[in-house]
Amino acid sequence: MPETDPNIRVALKLDIVVIGAGQAGLSSAYHLAKQGLVAGKDFLVLDQAPKPGGAWQYRWPSLTLSTVNRVHDLPGMSFADTAGGDDSVQAAVAVPHYFAAYEEHFDLRVLRPATVNVVCDRGNRLRIESDRGLFSARGLINATGTWEKPFIPDYPGAASFTGQQLHTRDYTTADAFSGKHVLVVGGGISAIQLLDEISRVTRTSWVTRTPPRFREGPFDADAGHNAVALVEARVRQGLPPGSVVSVTGLPMTPAIEAMRQRGVLERQPMFDAITPTGVKWDDGRELDVDVILWCTGFRSALDHLAPLQLREPSGGITMTGRLATQVARDPRIHLVGYGPSASTIGANRAGAAAARELLDYLG
Repeated sequence: MPETDPNIRVALKLDIVVIGAGQAGLSSAYHLAKQGLVAGKDFLVLDQAPKPGGAWQYRWPSLTLSTVNRVHDLPGMSFADTAGGDDSVQAAVAVPHYFAAYEEHFDLRVLRPATVNVVCDRGNRLRIESDRGLFSARGLINATGTWEKPFIPDYPGAASFTGQQLHTRDYTTADAFSGKHVLVVGGGISAIQLLDEISRVTRTSWVTRTPPRFREGPFDADAGHNAVALVEARVRQGLPPGSVVSVTGLPMTPAIEAMRQRGVLERQPMFDAITPTGVKWDDGRELDVDVILWCTGFRSALDHLAPLQLREPSGGITMTGRLATQVARDPRIHLVGYGPSASTIGANRAGAAAARELLDYLG
């Protein structure tokens, strides 16, 4: 691991810097190493988190291995062999344990905690400024994900609400809302999971911007491929990726069917404003609530790349390359875990493609 000092303004020169050590970042690092680059010498992984695990280390305690969508293996090491077969283990414990073992096994030498503040163009190199020093790289693989950028839409009257407002990112346990009326906002998988948990201990209401689309039958390989293709088409046009559930739909699982039987899935349309005691619709109807839980997703955490001016007027970034990981405006930069590679299995494939394509481009 290179020794860095924030008081020294000389940039450490590397071939490639990887920002982020979640699924996409670790996959990218693995494939860079497989191509012959040495971690800490030829490439360096910077990670903002205090320990291995990516965003998984922050997930709520009730999210166990039995309740998460499948945790896909990182390349070269099985999750099941590392985490064991106990599905009752918290995801926030098991996945970080797996990531830590992975980093050690492949000697990836992740530098953490390291917050990247800004990336600037310096001619034939990129300058990466962080709180752990300066770095100069010929290429960049950005794998910062979305966890650091929760999204809460702006609604009139939000500041007047006297109850509690929080985002999925802030959720810990349903018992914290006991005796309160909780309004769950959002139509994604996390919204459904938290609605299920909270409705078991207290009164809930549910609102979504569009009617939820439940998917019958298995989400097979063809369905997955079609969903990814739709997202990929958007980013290749420079459009923002859009939400995952908008292309996959919600699986009709036994748990969701049980929620329907309990009357929990009585969805209401999105409100138009927030009042001091709740929410209201344009037709004059009001609903008093104690808590507004915003399960409204995340946005890509890319603010540190702003000086590079990668965005289009649409707000998206035009992507190219075999798996749409390469930035069209600057081919030295690959975004993994963005758009079609936002899923864990997509992140693996994107890491491999980004590593190979970037090395080919850099020669």
